[in-house]
Amino acid sequence: MRTYVHGYEPRESRRLHDQASVLTQLLHRDTVYPAGASVLEVGCGVGAQTIPLAMHSPHARISAVDVSTASLVQAREATLAAGIGNVTFREADIFGLPFQRASFDHAFLCFVLEHLDRTVEALQAVMRVVKPGGSVTVIEGDHGSAFFSPPSEFANDAIACLVELQRRAGGNALIGRTLYPLLIEAGFERVLVSPRQIYVDASRPDLVEGVIERTFTAMVEGVRETAVSTGLIEASAFDRGIDDLRATAKPGGTFCYTFFKAFAHIPPS
Repeated sequence: MRTYVHGYEPRESRRLHDQASVLTQLLHRDTVYPAGASVLEVGCGVGAQTIPLAMHSPHARISAVDVSTASLVQAREATLAAGIGNVTFREADIFGLPFQRASFDHAFLCFVLEHLDRTVEALQAVMRVVKPGGSVTVIEGDHGSAFFSPPSEFANDAIACLVELQRRAGGNALIGRTLYPLLIEAGFERVLVSPRQIYVDASRPDLVEGVIERTFTAMVEGVRETAVSTGLIEASAFDRGIDDLRATAKPGGTFCYTFFKAFAHIPPS
């Protein structure tokens, strides 16, 4: 990973927790680990996904790692505030995980691979520390799956800025659609990928705010300064795009986005 394109400002931490809250049922409902299972969460960040992960498997032992010291501080504070006691945190890079081979029963990665430039190598590093026959769960988004009404080329251009900046940072904002071939290339077996689509209209006011405004639009808006300063787009055009994204949250507007969740096994020894 070169840089985290969304940055580490407090507003990004709030966005991550808002996102996790609204997407818990969609992304986590079928991720449950048995009592006593050892689970490695790679790239836990500020703990936004750690909390639902731990709450769904309260008797599993979860080890969460991240490269950011500041993020780990926030993650510890967030899990403590949530009353969660089955998670330990450690600073570590996915390419140099400080664990013995076959240390864990399972591994979990959510919104991690999109920020990496060596995704297959990263998956193989995770495979090394999971026991033969164990499993890995990987969740990623795909910004190319964002469809909305009223349609707007300005909004599409603003989203394209985020995709391009993530590419320049060494990541891939369109990675969701590639999870199956990535896991196969990394050597995993019995790979199953399921699309997790979220659709929002005025009949779901909770999702209008949670998905359109506080999650997706906030994420795109977060790259405004970099997009403008690097010459990808004029400030007025970017701002028009953000306004048009917000318009999809108004009466008559709709918004649709697809996440991809993959489940795979480590080959038996």
